[in-house]
Amino acid sequence: MSLVAPLPRLAVLIDAENISPRIARRLFEEIATFGEASVRRIYGDFSEERLKGWAQILTDHAIIPQQNFALAAGKNGADIALVIDAMDLLHSGRLAGFCLVSSDSDFTRLAARIREQGLDVFGFGEAKTPKSFRQACKRFVLTENLLPRSEPAAPMASEKAAVEPSGTPVTAPRKPAQAAAMVRRAIAQLEDDEGWVHLGGLGSRLLAMDPEFDPRTYGCAKLTTLIEQAGGFEVRRGGGMSVQVRQRSDAH
Repeated sequence: MSLVAPLPRLAVLIDAENISPRIARRLFEEIATFGEASVRRIYGDFSEERLKGWAQILTDHAIIPQQNFALAAGKNGADIALVIDAMDLLHSGRLAGFCLVSSDSDFTRLAARIREQGLDVFGFGEAKTPKSFRQACKRFVLTENLLPRSEPAAPMASEKAAVEPSGTPVTAPRKPAQAAAMVRRAIAQLEDDEGWVHLGGLGSRLLAMDPEFDPRTYGCAKLTTLIEQAGGFEVRRGGGMSVQVRQRSDAH
């Protein structure tokens, strides 16, 4: 008998109109930290040139395309198809959560409805994603943090219109010091008599405070690195993997 607990089964629903195919590999690597991507579907009109990038890599990641032709100008049937599928999957009772991959605020109510049913929702979208959708998710991951590390500054012409509309600025990484205030608030809620908190508990509290909190947004691969670079904190490493953090007394 296997003693390994099964991973939570997740449905990954991708809005191809609003997400770059360049994140695909690291997207599924990220999802693997939450559970098993049992359902993988993507929605859009793949007859359009601007979605060619997605069409070329679908088989690489076992993503099932849901073709939705644009029957009228300005109307996006893909969004409606995604919502219908999500509700069917929600009521199937086979899943533990959903990964909604889009920068569109139209999916805010969908995310809220799924969470009302007691399932987790993990959102993935660009920094421009409206806060309403980000906050409706249990966790929200910026897709800028999932771009290949050797990513060129400019997007490919075939996807530029869908991914970076004209006039949309490229968001630069925040500085670690910009996270210091939130870290201090989280520490204040958890600290023991000497002011120390365990790193794991601190990370969980930060995510509870802000579902889009991510050290990578501040240019750091790990929470420990972010805290060390933010300034004003002490880091104490014990035996094994034990790491504790507290605010420096001279930083109060």
